[in-house]
Amino acid sequence: MNTFIRVVEVWVPDADGSLLVLGSAHYGTATRFGMQSREMCFGRGEGLPGAAWEAGRPIVLNKFEGSAFRRTAAAHADGLICGIAMPVFSGQTLHAVVLIFCGDNPGMAQVADQQAGAIELWCNQPSISKDMLLADGYYGATSNVFEFIARRTAFRKGTGLPGLAWESGLPVFMEDLGKGGRFLRADSALKVGINRGFAIPCSSVGDEPWVMAFLSALATPIVRRFETWLPDESGSHLLRREGFCETEGALDTGRWEDRIERGQGPLGQALATGVPIVREATPALPALVALPVLQAGQVMAVVGWTF
Repeated sequence: MNTFIRVVEVWVPDADGSLLVLGSAHYGTATRFGMQSREMCFGRGEGLPGAAWEAGRPIVLNKFEGSAFRRTAAAHADGLICGIAMPVFSGQTLHAVVLIFCGDNPGMAQVADQQAGAIELWCNQPSISKDMLLADGYYGATSNVFEFIARRTAFRKGTGLPGLAWESGLPVFMEDLGKGGRFLRADSALKVGINRGFAIPCSSVGDEPWVMAFLSALATPIVRRFETWLPDESGSHLLRREGFCETEGALDTGRWEDRIERGQGPLGQALATGVPIVREATPALPALVALPVLQAGQVMAVVGWTF
């Protein structure tokens, strides 16, 4: 199974806070890109992680050419097309910058509906609008239809995928965008083959709310398995709020026996530290990304992505 997301990196501040160094990563088949990346570091404003650090907000880089991106040749060699930077802030303090890369998978047939997918960055700027508007996005094969509609769409708090994440402050997953009426662009999504959606509230140094939305097709799911875990009242454990696996379907939620202790494994570590972490794949375990969602310095949720 090919996933829409192919590479995830977590860049963290070094000991004196002047540089970003690679903390953990999942490269999958992008081995050349991984080899170059492990030897690099970034200052504030340098490269994609440094740019997100400097801007204090998420960034979508829908093409590498003509940008500050420093690994273009290696990215293209491994079929990576676009990059997304999601900084994790607690107030003005940077915990990490998560980089996500998407692109063609080796051996994938070049068919539009198989590669259908989009990544959208939504923002509400109260001085401009009461709604959440599209700030940027990567649309790939869907650009002629879906991007046109997205750039003319606005979401009130609590409406649509971005608006639901904005209102709740928590990740939102939609298994089938064509059902239930919660996805306001269902007709256009179906036309280009998009069927699943996942939105994450993003932290920033300002007061403007940001939401990153991932939309993908059946043949290229966002990831193989996703889970959203919430802290219990004491903050000592995580309980699964929702989850979906491409092979198993919807996962059981709220079971006390499935709880994860604070500091236990990647998900528990993300709860304890507020820092994202990637567990690299082993012969026994798949790669897992643990991404904390922070609000006012508190971990409100931890997202688990399995590849």
